[in-house]
Amino acid sequence: MTKGLRIAVAGGGVFGLASALALARAGAQVSLHDPGPAGANASGVAAGMLAPVSEALTDPTALPHLDLMMAALDLWPDFARTWDLVLDRRGALLLGDEARLATLSLSARHLGIDLPALKADQLPAFPGGYGAAINGALRVQADQRIDAASLGGLAKAAAALGVRFSVAPPPAQDLDWLVVATGPSRDLVAEAPELAALEPIKGHILRYGDLAYDGPVLRGPGAYAAPAAAGLLIGATMETGIADPQVQDDVASSLARASIAIFPGLADRSWTPAAGVRAATPDGLPLVGPGRTPGVILAAGARRNGWLLAPLVGAMVCAYALGQDPGIWADRLSAGRFSA
Repeated sequence: MTKGLRIAVAGGGVFGLASALALARAGAQVSLHDPGPAGANASGVAAGMLAPVSEALTDPTALPHLDLMMAALDLWPDFARTWDLVLDRRGALLLGDEARLATLSLSARHLGIDLPALKADQLPAFPGGYGAAINGALRVQADQRIDAASLGGLAKAAAALGVRFSVAPPPAQDLDWLVVATGPSRDLVAEAPELAALEPIKGHILRYGDLAYDGPVLRGPGAYAAPAAAGLLIGATMETGIADPQVQDDVASSLARASIAIFPGLADRSWTPAAGVRAATPDGLPLVGPGRTPGVILAAGARRNGWLLAPLVGAMVCAYALGQDPGIWADRLSAGRFSA
């Protein structure tokens, strides 16, 4: 019985909000607990990529999970309609020289995916053009994107459903379930010892507020460019093992320099950096499901695909809380798969 279930969600990132929305929509009494300001987390800093194909082709950790990521992407149209979010469906372009494009094209064919090729003169207009080493691109039409500012829209939708927001820790008693969606934080490791399997990964991203680009995501070797209402986004670093969320000027400057080789028009342009810390498991997939502590459900460890996986994770958390079938991905995402 859903009515009257008392559930606290720890963590105000996209996993926590997606879980709170699913639970509240099902009739549970939900509170969401996060000590930080709204959006001051990895979900709020992220570029919002919903990019299973590009991730599988450029990230060896993601490659084995293409089937799961594609299934997660299939949930996004309904999720976006339900919560009044705007999806960018213009796809992505994988930029590179001839050797990189040939390698990516071959890898895609091995996955049964045919990626149309674009020559350099077919690339979309970009401020200042492209670097000399960019000979063309492969079009990945399946990839999509959501603006990370949508986190605020999800929070408003949750509040409208009666979710109570608090900066205090979740209560220790009078709960049917505690949902731990806390990213790299170890504050609740006593309640959820499975969090010990997570490793922090820090990421920097740059915003060029005086530059406008309106086209598909451009993913080059070492940096990507993405359109955003508040200015062009350039990202992103992956700093394994670093849990400090503060911006490091030298790392941000290094990212800016690396991006100029791909996008020379960025030279001498001003940018504003931001940084966030994600959590990652050894296999790159989150921990989702009941923990070893009774009454605890985990939804943590998204690595770099938190936005993509959020609708799937939220639905699974709700199913576990209601005693329903969590679906075919339960074993692969099991919260206890790294426990001794």
